[in-house]
Amino acid sequence: MGDTAGSRLPVIYVRGFAGGPSGISAAVDDPFYGFNEGSVQVRVDDTDRPAFHQFESPLLRLMIDHGYQLLVQGNQRGYLDQRDDGTIDPATIWVHRFYDEFAPNLTKDPNPFSIERAAQSLFDLVRLVRRKTGAPRVFLVAHSMGGLVVRAMIQKTIPDVTGAGPAAATDFVDRVFTYATPHGGIEFSMGFGAIEKLRDLTGVAGADMFGPERMYRYLTPEVSTQAKVPTGWDATRMPDDGFPTDRIFCLVGTNSSDYSVALGLSSRAVGARSDGLVQLENAYVQGAPRALVHRTHSGRFGIVNSEEGYQNLQRFLFGDVEVQAQLTDVHLPGTEHDDTVWQLEAALSIRGLPVVLHEQSTAHLCPIQIERPKTADAAATPVPLVRTFLSTRATRPTVQGGAREVTTMRHVLQLRLLSLRKQGGLLSFLDHLEQTADWSDVLVVDIEFPQDGTPPRSWAVWSSALGSAIRDWVPDTASDEQLQDVDTATGSWLARIQLPVAARELLGRSAAITVAVSGRAPL
Repeated sequence: MGDTAGSRLPVIYVRGFAGGPSGISAAVDDPFYGFNEGSVQVRVDDTDRPAFHQFESPLLRLMIDHGYQLLVQGNQRGYLDQRDDGTIDPATIWVHRFYDEFAPNLTKDPNPFSIERAAQSLFDLVRLVRRKTGAPRVFLVAHSMGGLVVRAMIQKTIPDVTGAGPAAATDFVDRVFTYATPHGGIEFSMGFGAIEKLRDLTGVAGADMFGPERMYRYLTPEVSTQAKVPTGWDATRMPDDGFPTDRIFCLVGTNSSDYSVALGLSSRAVGARSDGLVQLENAYVQGAPRALVHRTHSGRFGIVNSEEGYQNLQRFLFGDVEVQAQLTDVHLPGTEHDDTVWQLEAALSIRGLPVVLHEQSTAHLCPIQIERPKTADAAATPVPLVRTFLSTRATRPTVQGGAREVTTMRHVLQLRLLSLRKQGGLLSFLDHLEQTADWSDVLVVDIEFPQDGTPPRSWAVWSSALGSAIRDWVPDTASDEQLQDVDTATGSWLARIQLPVAARELLGRSAAITVAVSGRAPL
């Protein structure tokens, strides 16, 4: 992305659950709490030999791509305390070392870990960093339980301390990015709830913090706390009048099979529709932007030390444009009584990146379910496909050996429509062709943001209509028809792209992809 222009805010990293005393001791021995760990991906070249892609780590990449500084100086807290207010560059990285005071190898008779205490110390660090840098707000980046520490600070600590109401955190925090956070707690696919009850009753290693009773306590301000958890309370829902959910991004992992913690027992207990520890349904805040990537909760194939994670992170933190794509006006063939299940696979790629930014597929047990309207004359509910972010200031790639710069941002949305049969409520495979799509195609969208501030221009084409490789297609700005803004009243740019004929036979004559492009508030 390479965006070094515009305002930059301090980044504070918050790590995840370390387990018992030995795990906490191991965590505090790492100066960066694990955010310095990278990874190596392998693919094959044209001779079937391994070719490597090395990801340095999210910490190093912020320094390389965005010019951030890591100011430890032997003790980052001591460094902050010794500097005058407003003298530190806001473009700096800080690690919330909340486990230090609970580490048995550092502290005599340490107290048991408390998520409320971690949230309070995070708020202390946020205020200190703001004061020393002069920044109006900070970015928070959290892994796993670290996201719950962040939410505890946002939803409970700051309202309690300031007395300024549920939305008080907006004065301190600009945007929050969570990797694999159990926003809805941690549940298991076996045991019929008995494992969760035992965990919450015993609180072994503090793991009851992932159960509804404890979550309610640390996510609810004192003024609103009730003696019992209210019926219907859902940890994945944040208060409507609190911190805006569009300022939170949730990255969800879908790879459970490569999560090797506890010799694979964790992933088997949690189930396949997870990252090995957090089930998909519990890994995001409702209403918040999110992306799904085929990564595990942690480890060699972990979500934090991944290129996919970083690319989503930097676009959310620094992007000034939001792009949303939806499938609209769907009218499925047949009737609601024909026992056919329709699913859509979607994957988003961006020109110049070696990874997929968002992917939902049947192979990863997370396809997009297409539902039929309850009544024949009811309007079809739009099907969300992807929600991502861009920076108009980002450096563009070059072509032809660097001879010229590409002026457009290219997004490629791969779509595959599949159908399954049911008989007696069970899937039937009598006429099934596994991994065979009823329709598949690739939508190529180029967006150009003119430097003079005029509205964006965009072109789109389906791969099935091209007579060449996708990379060779270049829209002719003089002759190719541009996508038209069909919603001039709201201030957002909205285009409608009709599906190819083959898809319209299955999804309806009016079925289309709508692409909405809107600006984001400046930092």
